[in-house]
Parts: sequence; C-alpha cells; structure tokens
Amino acid sequence: MNVQEMIETARALVVGDRGLLAIDESTGTCNKRFARAGIPQTEEARRAYRDVIVTTPDLGACISGAILYDETIRQKTIGGTPFVKVLTDAGIIPGIKVDLGAKRLAGHPGERITEGLDGLRARLQNYVQMGARFAKWRAVIAVGHGIPSRGCIEANAQALARYAALCQEAGLVPIVEPEVLMAGDHTQERCRVVTEDVLRRVFDQLFVQRVTLEAMILKPNMVLPGLTCSTQETADEVADATVSCLLRVVPAAVPGIAFLSGGQSGELASARLNAMHVRFKAPLSRPPWALTFSFGRAIQRPALEIWGGDDAHRVAAQQALLHRARCNRVALRGEYDAAMEQAGRPEAAGSATVSTRTRGDGAKRVAEP
Repeated sequence: MNVQEMIETARALVVGDRGLLAIDESTGTCNKRFARAGIPQTEEARRAYRDVIVTTPDLGACISGAILYDETIRQKTIGGTPFVKVLTDAGIIPGIKVDLGAKRLAGHPGERITEGLDGLRARLQNYVQMGARFAKWRAVIAVGHGIPSRGCIEANAQALARYAALCQEAGLVPIVEPEVLMAGDHTQERCRVVTEDVLRRVFDQLFVQRVTLEAMILKPNMVLPGLTCSTQETADEVADATVSCLLRVVPAAVPGIAFLSGGQSGELASARLNAMHVRFKAPLSRPPWALTFSFGRAIQRPALEIWGGDDAHRVAAQQALLHRARCNRVALRGEYDAAMEQAGRPEAAGSATVSTRTRGDGAKRVAEP
C-alpha cells in the first residue's frame, strides 16, 4: 500500500473544475433502462452504448474519473482498444464499482444491506491489474415510518468502512457512498437529520477500521426533501442545508466530496451544485474539502435517449453527454445558469426544465419543475 500515491489520486479526482462520471450500472439496471428505451438487452448493446460514452471527444476536459462496472472494465471499443486505455489516454482516471448490490436486511423490513465483502480482497487485486485506481461501494438508506433503524445504519457503516480498508490495502482510493434515498414524502429537515446521523456513524467506523481519510472520497446525497414532499426547497436552500450538514460531520482531512445525483434531473443537479459554489465561495465560508460531482443518470440520460441503440445518433448523443458534463464543470466555478440549457443542446424531449425567480437581493433561485 502506497499511501502517498493514493492521496495524490484522491486529490486528482476532486481538484479543479472536473468531476466524476458514474457509468457503473449493473447489468440488470442497464437492461431495465434499455428496455424502457426500446434497446436490445444484450452484452453487445451495452458495450456499444459504453463505447459512445468513453469515446466522447473532449470528455476529459470535464471528467476527472470514470466509475466502471465489472463488465465494462473488461470491454473494448469497436476498434479493439480497451475502455481503460481510452479513458486513461483522455486524462480520465478509471475506477470500479465493487459492491454486489443491496439486499434485504434480515429482521429489518423495508431496509437493505449492501453485500460483496466476501472475496473482495482478491477481486480488488484483479481490478488493480486491469488498471483501476479507485473503487466505489454504495449503501442505501431508506427514509420512512420508523426507518432508518440503528441496525441498518450501523451495518452499512461497518460494511463501508471494511470495504474502504480493503481498498487502501490494495492501493485503491475508496469512494464511500452512503446514500439517503430521495424516495418518499419526508421533509428536507428529516433528510438532514438522517444524513447527519448516517455520516457520523460512517466516519466512526472509518476511524475504527483505520482508514486513511486523506486517501478517500465521500460520495453523499445532497440534503433534499423526498420526491413526493409537498415542499420543495430552492437551490440556495438545498446548498445551505447540505454544506451546513457536512460541516458538522465530515472531517477536514477528507480531500473531496463528490455528490451523487440520486434521481435528480440533470438541470436540478447542476443548479444545486452551482448554488453551493456561489454561496460558499468566499475564503471565510469556503469548506475545507473540495465539492464536486459524481453523477450517473444526471449526465447520461439525454445521451441514452438520443442514441436509442442506433449508431447513426452517436455524435448527437455524445454532444448531449458533453453538454451535461460541461454544465457541471461550469457549476463547479459557480457560473452555471439555466439559460445554458437553451443554448442548442441536442437533448431528447421530456427532460425537466429549470425555472428561476429573483429575490429582492437579486440572487437567482431555482425551483423544481
């Protein structure tokens, strides 16, 4: 284990105005999205779609790292070049999702535990040989009546910490992803309380398992109301609640926080990320860790809709993917504006639109569609 190399990799993933692209959908998840889009659910179709993504011109200007799936890290372009090499040549650090998915947690109805620790040491060594330099493990925490329970939070926190320790043993930077799900009608305040509790327990376990905080990245949810909550806060309010929550529980030693999109539209995810960089840009209010993105659907969705399994739409799909990546790059500078979404992007119809209103102080507020 070379700690300094891992620290340098972690910093490279979050420094500047680039973020991470999650293309780590499992076969089952990818097939479900293909089915909705009318795309054949085959290994070749999945390879062809990922080929579209990884070969997008200029993607490395916006993306620092790409999280791959076990199938994807082994795949090649139509010309025979391994995806890992294509990404590396573009200046994008390849990573790998290593959990085996969330399963029902025994004795805890409505809650799940992420599996995959058995045999993980050997799998990590294989991924290192394939060129991976970081890994990701996702835990899911549902919010509802009587949940999350202490048992669910602690079981997932311990699994995340054990995974992170094994990653660092293998020389991989662990991305620790405890996701408080958006599903439900809970308020933003309820999300804040749960998120703070989850993160506090996760970092307790990371300390117990002797994980080097300087050589890891946190991938949390933003502090948001449930999707069916009657009150949907503005981007400024989401930014304030999110950063304030993180400041209470995330140690300054962590180099970066890369937010998941968690089902947000691409536009809303960009607007909320932008608000954080506007509101916490001044030296006295700037957080101790970098704030960036690790989005999947919020970047990919328009490209998938346009491509639709037809390589004739390849260029347009790549343009849509790059548009979303650029929007998030600009958001990291605090310069994103909803007007960017009308600037001729080749995006499929039906995506959410970001609307704005202006407060008395002249600051723009972003409202949910």
